[in-house]
Amino acid sequence: MFTGLVQALGEVTKIERGADSAVFTFTATDFLGDTKLGDSISVNGVCLTAIELSETTFAVDVMVQTLKLTSLDQIEVGSKVNLELAAKVSDRLGGHIVQGHVDGVGTITGIEPGEKWQRVDLVIPDHLMKYLQPQGSICIDGTSLTVGELDDAKNSISVWLIPETLRKTNLGLLKVGSKVNIEVDVLAKYVERLMKRGEA
Repeated sequence: MFTGLVQALGEVTKIERGADSAVFTFTATDFLGDTKLGDSISVNGVCLTAIELSETTFAVDVMVQTLKLTSLDQIEVGSKVNLELAAKVSDRLGGHIVQGHVDGVGTITGIEPGEKWQRVDLVIPDHLMKYLQPQGSICIDGTSLTVGELDDAKNSISVWLIPETLRKTNLGLLKVGSKVNIEVDVLAKYVERLMKRGEA
């Protein structure tokens, strides 16, 4: 489990693609600490397993299904990625409950800079809009954010990014047309499942 509070901005240093999988290697300074082989690491909101480790680098296996369902198929050597280690039970839950199980891919449709913030508009897959509400939580590329505005007719939402978020994550590098990983609030999905099962 993760919290959506990005801990480091990493960089893709190597990509080895196979027929039905790929191995991605990342560099990250002052991030890995006591990480061990087999530990979970969130990369742009995708929960992956460390298969190789050094003090400043780690590698992960990425299966073809993950490449199909997330925006990881678009990153390349030199791309910046948001990183977070799995939460410890003793940690503060500063964001919200994030599993690292991407629900879909959104597309940035607008970026409006301000003096102390940056507004980002994006289109969300239609089937995910029912889980969102203004002031509710959403995870975008592994970053816990609050839904500011919502337009069901256009399947779009707006979020506001503060300077700290822009400084510590790759969200400040987004452009119109960029693809981002979306994970909606898992609690909303459980409630929906419970209600449907209860009705049956």
